Amino acid sequence: MKYIKNIFALFLINFAFCQNVTLNKVEKVGTNSDKFFYKINPDSVKSQYLGELDVQGFSADDTTVFDLIYKEAKSVGANAFAYKPFATIDGVSKKLDPAHYLLSLYEVKKDDFPKQSNFIYIVSSSNKPQKIRFNGNDVELQPRSYVLKMIKPGETYLISTKKFLGSSVNVRSDKYEGKQFFLISSFKVKANPYGTAGINFKSGDILKLEKSYGDFLTTIYTKLD
Repeated sequence: MKYIKNIFALFLINFAFCQNVTLNKVEKVGTNSDKFFYKINPDSVKSQYLGELDVQGFSADDTTVFDLIYKEAKSVGANAFAYKPFATIDGVSKKLDPAHYLLSLYEVKKDDFPKQSNFIYIVSSSNKPQKIRFNGNDVELQPRSYVLKMIKPGETYLISTKKFLGSSVNVRSDKYEGKQFFLISSFKVKANPYGTAGINFKSGDILKLEKSYGDFLTTIYTKLD
């Protein structure tokens, strides 16, 4: 019994460490009340810099990590973010390390966000490779990765999981909705507790993601060619 308690205590310690999200810099507090939290390129989008988040410790529970990030970002009025590479001696930016990374926080006026209605992101959160079919073409997704597909207005595209009793989803370009994110998952994923960002649609094991959460996953996951 004592051994089990010790293991449980270590688990709790590791879990707490994995959820370490710190607001380590605040230069200004935004005034908006937006619920969304989108990824931007600050070099091409008119924005106001607000501060910086430091995320430490890897966790496979991306929903919980995003919830912590979202709450810290909203505490300073941020509605946008960007990955900030750590400074290096040779000046070459390193790829994001999901165990430790920085996010710059911004406030952006709604009309200044770029319009991206002809793109869909297909994301895999699995720890194993997954095979899907996109519009008749086979695609293999590596663990914690995504592919970006361009779609044409007026055309319908089919995403299927290629599994027995698997799922399929028809996708069309929507100028009002903007870019779309789909998560290929073999397990049930909970909705975010704050109710707005996170998962809001499910069709079998193909989940349509709210854009804020989709932007977060495609920041910390690896893009495949």
